[in-house]
Amino acid sequence: MRILLVGAGLSGAVIGRALAEAGHDCRIIDARPHIAGNCHTERDAETGVMMHVYGPHIFHTDDEGVWNYVNRFARFLPFQNRVKTTAQGRVYSLPVNLLTINQFFGTTLRPEEARALIESKADTTITDPQTFEEQALRFVGPELYEAFFKGYTEKQWGCSPTELPASILKRLPVRFNYDDNYFFHRFQGMPQDGYSAMVAAILDHPRITVDLDTLYHPDMAAQADHVFWSGPLDGYFDYRLGRLGYRTLDFERFTHQGDYQGCAVMNYGDREVPYTRITEHKHFSPWESHEGSVCYREYARAAEPGDTPYYPIRLVEEKALLEQYIDLARATPGVTFVGRLGTYRYLDMDVTIREAMDTAQAFSQGPTPAFLRDPL
Repeated sequence: MRILLVGAGLSGAVIGRALAEAGHDCRIIDARPHIAGNCHTERDAETGVMMHVYGPHIFHTDDEGVWNYVNRFARFLPFQNRVKTTAQGRVYSLPVNLLTINQFFGTTLRPEEARALIESKADTTITDPQTFEEQALRFVGPELYEAFFKGYTEKQWGCSPTELPASILKRLPVRFNYDDNYFFHRFQGMPQDGYSAMVAAILDHPRITVDLDTLYHPDMAAQADHVFWSGPLDGYFDYRLGRLGYRTLDFERFTHQGDYQGCAVMNYGDREVPYTRITEHKHFSPWESHEGSVCYREYARAAEPGDTPYYPIRLVEEKALLEQYIDLARATPGVTFVGRLGTYRYLDMDVTIREAMDTAQAFSQGPTPAFLRDPL
């Protein structure tokens, strides 16, 4: 069959590789001049540092099948994300752990004592947290909420934490030990030569052709037996019902001789600091040595037409519009919507790859639906 895949990121590459190995001819197009989507990496010409061009991407998963898959195409080296935050004039360890608690309250508590302290500060009158703020107040209390979550969240999402669902905060653990590994998955690492090299290896198959700087046109679908769309869901329909909401990121790049901040990621929790974090890219490749350093100050804002979308907002208004686009998609034959943008869901890289693998398998077994997983 002739397969058209729109988007040369992880979804398009993984599906394309599987279908090419199954004997199908796959054409992959991307509007950007590079492969790998938002996890694109490249060497900085000035310093030689491996740059995460669209912000840091750290691979972590409990899915052994996905871990084996990425290691088939790249050599992964150990990397654990150890985030710090500057708040109220001091530096703390994230996620909130026993060191953070003892630092913040000036104590030397053991795990049981710290647990009791946090429980004493928590608002136990909140029995069913509905908003981000209620979730934070219920589980960490007002002081830690104000220091580490409130200002950062307002900057990241552009709205009050009272307008965000409690589910967002469930991604942020509180630990009553000294473990400051940001993630808790069994497999964690970073591809030695960057994500773009890994995606290039996935795409290296005689039945795959890749056309970059190429915009999708509906006429292309007529030349294919099936289309896999990893662009914005509303973009496929030319935004006819309106635009789904996204947050985007602006990066202010600067260089430094030596080590600028001593860690890969430094968050800034205070609302008065306009950026959410500073990332220092050479620390994402600790096996390399560079005198120069490249850093990004990261600013979040609402995405506008022409911006690179990063995070689906998925608040009440967006979910109502999303339902309408889902109905449109399901009524459109010959197209499967995949990935973060195509399904309007926040997906980590490992989940994106797993769903792409499963989508390719489903395609080989018969007619493929518009969505392998229900976007709602």
